[in-house]
Amino acid sequence: MKIIPAIDIIDGKCVQLVGGKPGTEKFYGDPVETAGKWESMGAELLHVIDLDAALENGDNLDKVLEIKDSAGIPVQFGGGIRSYEKAVELLSHGIDRVILGTLAVNEYPEFGILNRLAEEFGKDRVIAAIDSKDGKVVFRGWQERTQFLASEFVKNFKPGLIWGFLYTDVGVEGKMRGIEIGGIREVVDAANLPVIVSGGISSIGDIKEIRDAGAWGVVLGKALYEGKINFYYVKDF
Repeated sequence: MKIIPAIDIIDGKCVQLVGGKPGTEKFYGDPVETAGKWESMGAELLHVIDLDAALENGDNLDKVLEIKDSAGIPVQFGGGIRSYEKAVELLSHGIDRVILGTLAVNEYPEFGILNRLAEEFGKDRVIAAIDSKDGKVVFRGWQERTQFLASEFVKNFKPGLIWGFLYTDVGVEGKMRGIEIGGIREVVDAANLPVIVSGGISSIGDIKEIRDAGAWGVVLGKALYEGKINFYYVKDF
C-alpha cells in the first residue's frame, strides 16, 4: 500500500487544518522544502492541495509548480480545479494527476468534462475526490453538502473515465483521533477502481485497518507533521 505525504498550502506555507475549517491552521514551513524532505525520506508520491484555491481565496500555483519542477517523484494535486480549462492548464504544466472534487460533483452523472480529460490526457491522470461528511458527499472546499451517499456516488464512474478515487472523511480530518473504518470499507467495496484514503489517520493501527479494507494507499498529514507516525517506519508498509 502506498503511503503518501500531504502538503497542504495556505498563503504560500505548508499547513494543516482541523476538519478543513479556516482558522484552525497550524503552519509547518515552506512547501517546497517540505516536499524535498519527504522525497529524501523515500516518498514515492506527493499529495499537494492548494487550500486557498479550494476556499476561493486566491491560489498558490507558483508554489505548486515549484514543487512539481523540483520533485523527482510524481505529484497529485487538487484544490480549486473547477473548470476544464484549469485542469488542462495543470496537466499541461506536467502535474501527474489532478484531483477533481467540485467538478466531479457538478458533472455528475454525465461527466462530460471528465470524459474530455480522459480522451486528451488519459484516465490515469485524473482522480475523483469523494469528500464525505456524515456519509454524504460535500464539495466546494467542504462547505456545501449533497444528498449523495459516498458509497453510492462512486458506483457511477464508468471504467476508462478516471484512475481512481480519493476518499476523505471530513468529520475526522486533522483531529488525530483515528478513522471511521466502516465508511472506508463501504467506499472501497463499492468502488471498481483504486481508492486512496485520507482523514483522521493517526496510528499504525489505522493504516493496517485501511490496508486490510483493500485501499490502494493512504494520505498522511497532521500525524506525520506532529510526529505521531514515523514516515521511515511506514513508507514500505
